[in-house]
Amino acid sequence: MASRAVWKGQLRLSLVAIPVELHAATKSGARVSFRQIHGPSGQPVKYEKTVAGMGPIKADDILKGYDTGDGDYLLLDPEEIDAIKLDTKKTLELVQFVDQSEIPPLYYNKPYYVVPTDDLAEDAYRVVRDALRAEKKTALGQLTMRGREYLCAIRPCGDGLLLETLRYEDEIREAEPLFASIEDAASDKDLLEVATQLIQRKSSPFNAEAFKDHYDKALRDLIEAKRKNRKTPRAKAGDDDGGRPSGTNVVDLMSALKDSLKKDGGKAKAPAKKPARKPRAKPKSA
Repeated sequence: MASRAVWKGQLRLSLVAIPVELHAATKSGARVSFRQIHGPSGQPVKYEKTVAGMGPIKADDILKGYDTGDGDYLLLDPEEIDAIKLDTKKTLELVQFVDQSEIPPLYYNKPYYVVPTDDLAEDAYRVVRDALRAEKKTALGQLTMRGREYLCAIRPCGDGLLLETLRYEDEIREAEPLFASIEDAASDKDLLEVATQLIQRKSSPFNAEAFKDHYDKALRDLIEAKRKNRKTPRAKAGDDDGGRPSGTNVVDLMSALKDSLKKDGGKAKAPAKKPARKPRAKPKSA
């Protein structure tokens, strides 16, 4: 099944705007999932929105309630929230660049592939990718998607760009209270030497294909065995009631980049000469 974009807009570097779209880099349906079934009737369990003393209600009658902390809910219409206007709804501005190893792994959340929307956008897209790769930098910016604004990190990934949403600082729990009881003492030298040797012996390049989900395999084996067994209870699977943004076309990329340099503070420094290197092989996967 073809991938569907989860966000469309512009990737902007100063005065250069590149029409792009985001695609999820992970598959949510890759593992076994179950549907809750009512045993006696064999019918799927449904979840209805209800109010005490009234029963089921219409979705149009539901408002957003903010807990004020004093026993009251502040009521907001969903349309009022949707009407909040932010530039990041359609534009992802690259506002800062940091070393690739500078962001702690604790902040990374979910990955997305950044893809140019048309052939005209590819030239500018490649320039941004190659510049990040040459400087070994990660770009930072923000975008609004699915009802919230995300902090994002963008870096080269194979022939393209990978965007990873980041957690904000106030979403990170302090580790010190949990680690406070661990004594800050030096490890036994002999034990440390043995542990170091074990680590060195088992060190090798990362290969994701070497790791399999054993629980998922066991579940599939169980399901297959149950499928072949005619005595396994079954339930009929019946019917369950249950705008592309207009981006700025990059016509003269070099002119736009030069104008960006003037806007952001003068001429670029001349790059230092480096010895010629053999071209590296492209990575096969993200």
